[in-house]
Amino acid sequence: MTVRTLEHRRAGGGARLRPGAALARYGLRGTALVYLGALVILPAVAIVAKGFGGGLSALVSALATTGAVQAIVLTLVTAALTAIINGIFGTLLAYVLVRTRFPGRGALSTIVDLPFAVPTLVAGVMLVALYGPNSPVGGFLQGMGIQVIFAQLGILLALLFVTLPLVVRTVQPVLLELDPAEEEAARVLGARRWTTFRKVMLPALRPAIAAGALLAFARAIGEFGAIVLVSGNITGRTLTAPVFIFQLTSQFRYEEAAAVSTLLFALSLLLVLITERLTAHRSDVG
Repeated sequence: MTVRTLEHRRAGGGARLRPGAALARYGLRGTALVYLGALVILPAVAIVAKGFGGGLSALVSALATTGAVQAIVLTLVTAALTAIINGIFGTLLAYVLVRTRFPGRGALSTIVDLPFAVPTLVAGVMLVALYGPNSPVGGFLQGMGIQVIFAQLGILLALLFVTLPLVVRTVQPVLLELDPAEEEAARVLGARRWTTFRKVMLPALRPAIAAGALLAFARAIGEFGAIVLVSGNITGRTLTAPVFIFQLTSQFRYEEAAAVSTLLFALSLLLVLITERLTAHRSDVG
C-alpha cells in the first residue's frame, strides 16, 4: 500500500467526519437562535402586532388620554438628564477605580454594582425612606422648599441610582486598556491633570462614555419599579410613560398600552443599535 493511498484514506475518513461536525455546529447555532427568538423576537413581534394591528388608531387613542403626552415627554427628559449626569459622574467613578489606589477601593467597586443586585422596588423604598417627608433628610429638604418624593426630582434620583453601573462598567474596561505611560509623559511635559484627561484620555474614552450614556438612557425610559413608588404618579406632573402603560393595562386598554410600549421599545432598540455600533468601532480601533 503506497503512501498516497494512505493519505487518500485519511483524507476520506476526515471528510466522513465533517458532516457530523457540521451538523453539531449548525445544531448549536439553531438552538441559540430558537432560544433568542422565543425570548426576544416573538414577544417583540407580538407587541407590535397588538399595538398596530388595526393601524394607528390605538396609538392615537392612547395619546389622546389626559397626561399621555406629558408622561412621554417627562420620561424622555428625565432619561436624557440621567444619561448626561451619569455619563459625567460614572466616568469619574471609573477613573477613580482604575487610576487611583486607596483603602476600600474594592468595597467601592462592589457598591457600584449594588443597583444591579437590588430590585428596583427596593430601590424605591430606599429613596422614600431617605427622602420621604417623615425622614430627617426629607423633612430638612422640604423645609428648604425642595421636594424629592412625589416630585420630578425623585424620579431623576431613582433613575440615576438604577443606571449608574451601566456607565461605570462600560468605561472601566477602556480605561484599563489605556497605557498609563501616555498620561505620565503628558504630565512630564507640563500638562495638568485636566489637560491630560482632555487631550490624551478623552478621545479614547469618548465612544465608551457615549455607549454607557445611551445604555443608561435606554434603561431609564423603561424604569417602572423605583419610579412608581417615588413619583406619586400625578397625571401631568410626575406620571411617566411606563407607569402610564401600566395604567392602560389596568383599564384593559391593551391595544393602546401595546402601541405606546412599541414606541418605547423602538427607541430603546435604536439606542442599543447605536451603542453596538460605538462599541464595535472601539474594538476595530483597538
